[in-house]
Amino acid sequence: MEIINDGIETRDDFGYSKIERYDAESTRQLAENYRNILKLLGEDPEREGLLDTPVRVAKAIQFLTSGYDINPTDILSKARYKEEYKQMVIVKDIEVYSICEHHMIPFFGKAHVAYIPNGYITGLSKIARVVDAYARRLQVQERMTTQIRDCIHETLQPLGVAVVIEAHHLCMMMRGIQKQNSVTTTSAFTGEFLKEPTRQEFIHLIGSKLH
Repeated sequence: MEIINDGIETRDDFGYSKIERYDAESTRQLAENYRNILKLLGEDPEREGLLDTPVRVAKAIQFLTSGYDINPTDILSKARYKEEYKQMVIVKDIEVYSICEHHMIPFFGKAHVAYIPNGYITGLSKIARVVDAYARRLQVQERMTTQIRDCIHETLQPLGVAVVIEAHHLCMMMRGIQKQNSVTTTSAFTGEFLKEPTRQEFIHLIGSKLH
């Protein structure tokens, strides 16, 4: 697979640098299709403002669907540590950006994920990476919620897993019913979180402003 890159290096305030890389043939084919889409919309892809748009969109869509190339189970398996801690571990307010598979329009919000270890814990950042791996695909919020839950449950074998996602769907806000203030909430639980007291503790903690 031939890889191309922009040759553009960006640095954040911490000195982290990134060069984005893309598959050359995929970029070429996607750009050609986006060029045709612009023509079908009545636009001129050769005008100055749109000249580089097909390639930019081709690269953007590859990044936004890069989760297909990631195995979320591997993320957790490679950061699985023996530990006797058996209380609730919560990573909340994880930013979620995904694309609805029905209209290919974005939805975005926050994920709250918890698990109760049963001999093994994982790196906290790995929970967020699992969320990203599933979010960066064509998705529906309901499926993504259960995928995150099942991945953590099957890999860490904890006493329980809880996942809640709250999201705004632009397919509801920009088109169709056009309800700009609507929020969709989905949840999925296993093990100890199926018990009312544990589940209520989780719901209380993700709603509390402890930070």
